[in-house]
Amino acid sequence: MSKKPYYITTAIAYTSGKPHIGNTYEIVLADSIARYKRWEGYEVFFQTGTDEHGQKIEQKAAEAGITPKEFVDGVAGQIKAIWDLMNCSYDKFIRTTDPDHEKQIQKIFKKLYDQGDIYKGTYEGMYCTPCESFFTQSQLVDGKCPDCGREVQPAKEEAYFLKLSKYADRLIEHINTHPDFIQPESRKNEMMNNFLLPGLQDLCVSRTSFKWGIPVDFDDRHVVYVWLDALSNYITGIGYDADGNSTEQFHKFWPADLHLIGKDILRFHTIYWPIMLMALNVPLPKQVFGHPWLLQGSAGDKMSKSKGNVLYADDLVKFFGVDAVRYFVLHEMPFDNDGIISWELMVERINSDLANTLGNLVNRTISMSNKYFGGVVRNGKVKEAVDEELIALALDTPKKVAAKMEKLRVADAISEIFTLFKRCNKYIDETMPWVLAKEEDKKARLETVLYNLTESICIGASLLEPFMPETASKILSQLSAKTRTAEELKEYGLYPDGTTVTQTPEILFARLDIKEVLEKVEESKNIQDNAGTEEKEGQPDQNNDVIDIEPKPEITYDDFAKLQFQIGEIIACEEVKKSKKLLCSQVKIGSQVKQIVSGIKAHYSPEEMVGKKVMVVVNLKPATLAGILSEGMLLCAEDADGNLSLMVPEKPMPAGAEIQ
Repeated sequence: MSKKPYYITTAIAYTSGKPHIGNTYEIVLADSIARYKRWEGYEVFFQTGTDEHGQKIEQKAAEAGITPKEFVDGVAGQIKAIWDLMNCSYDKFIRTTDPDHEKQIQKIFKKLYDQGDIYKGTYEGMYCTPCESFFTQSQLVDGKCPDCGREVQPAKEEAYFLKLSKYADRLIEHINTHPDFIQPESRKNEMMNNFLLPGLQDLCVSRTSFKWGIPVDFDDRHVVYVWLDALSNYITGIGYDADGNSTEQFHKFWPADLHLIGKDILRFHTIYWPIMLMALNVPLPKQVFGHPWLLQGSAGDKMSKSKGNVLYADDLVKFFGVDAVRYFVLHEMPFDNDGIISWELMVERINSDLANTLGNLVNRTISMSNKYFGGVVRNGKVKEAVDEELIALALDTPKKVAAKMEKLRVADAISEIFTLFKRCNKYIDETMPWVLAKEEDKKARLETVLYNLTESICIGASLLEPFMPETASKILSQLSAKTRTAEELKEYGLYPDGTTVTQTPEILFARLDIKEVLEKVEESKNIQDNAGTEEKEGQPDQNNDVIDIEPKPEITYDDFAKLQFQIGEIIACEEVKKSKKLLCSQVKIGSQVKQIVSGIKAHYSPEEMVGKKVMVVVNLKPATLAGILSEGMLLCAEDADGNLSLMVPEKPMPAGAEIQ
């Protein structure tokens, strides 16, 4: 039986700069939905990517002294790296500079022009460069851009226009007859009352005032304007062809099941995009969900570099780990209201939910199984009334999660899972295993209690996988279990009788001290600020520019030639237990992987290490450090204050390249 297809997209990220955690929230939200749908049995296609054309890019590239293509290549790589860091399982990462996309945009433009839906005219209005949008005087707010609040400039130029007004009535009818098309409901009312019902002006779809865009192939003075170019990625990415030769993939997955976007670009996705599709005679997507914003700090400010309040995913991951950040942004975002993120809230949530509720539950259960039964979990089948409530909730939770996910209430779905974990903790308090363990005739009852806990945790961990995949995997691995399917979660008691859990339970989330975290955050900010100042001034701090060290005895070239230096790629890294200084890295060097122990724990976290290309002395005689074999040495530089920096290659180099 073939799986039912499910196509989900995010808005493609604009390559003007590094995305902040608010931007990253969208890709994590989409990933959790995509993972959940796969778990339910759908054949999912999950597309994301980058929007790379426009005047703003052209300007930024000129300021940087590089070509626009070089500029977007760098930023697109940075965006993709953050999406990968957040463990996002997208199936395609499209770039609007992809040749096949650009070719289709030219075809789409020509098709709409030939059938009279695009015409040439002149545009005169107020133009916002950051938003790449024209506005009439009446649309401005206090004389500024209604979307971003920045200054606008008067502009007039020849342009091609898309006839929005031609399709307005048809779109209004579609929205009225498809109540789930725009979600949440409040967003639909906003689009209808503010834009559609008052009447639409035709949309400018080309520009002549800059060149960084897809050329209109029959009029080389014009480039295709950003929204026709960017929005069409949703169909070009899966094989749409304007000449009628679309791929099997396109026919399988279109119309999209869900366009997941920020509420600030809802107008483009629920008015301009549907009208483009109507003009192309292509079915409309089934649903457009405009998610709220993630605001920063107790004041709930929108993140802005000019305000200095921007938080980035990679910085948060350094402090808290990937799954903790995923949990926070998914759980703390209401369905249709803006959410708040801050360092203090992150620590509070990690301590209460992840360390106490979840981490403590798993650790206690495994530890008790080891202490009382040598790690073997058996069902003693001595049921009492107190078991029924836990079992009922464990069986009911998958249904509750499914109901929430059907309505895209991801935060509520996660809350249902943690309600089960909280009930497990309460079950421990109710059954008091430590008391049962003191009485020999209560052995079977104790076995039953620990079996119920293990079984319920397996159910919760299986449900948790779409939202916190690494954590779910760690939990199930420690329980010697696998992820349950949606069908399997309809039954209680599938945990194999006699299974042995891990002997050394891993701490999933350690409690954090908010004071220590804030001190480290401040230190990190100071380091970044200093680095930025040095870069801006074009010269380093003179006090630290040079360091004199005591010279070692001279060696001959033959002595030096005995050392073998190569580029290595760190593919895994973990702290050495009971050591304050050591990290243990698995380093790929050519086709080999060497284990290298380094005293750099004070300077790098394990998460920072993974993925780095480093310089390695590979032919050192193996040594044992803290009981762990070390098969080489990572090269570092040290300043006068004892700060270490790994030596990394200036240019991309393959793992195994020889250093000469």
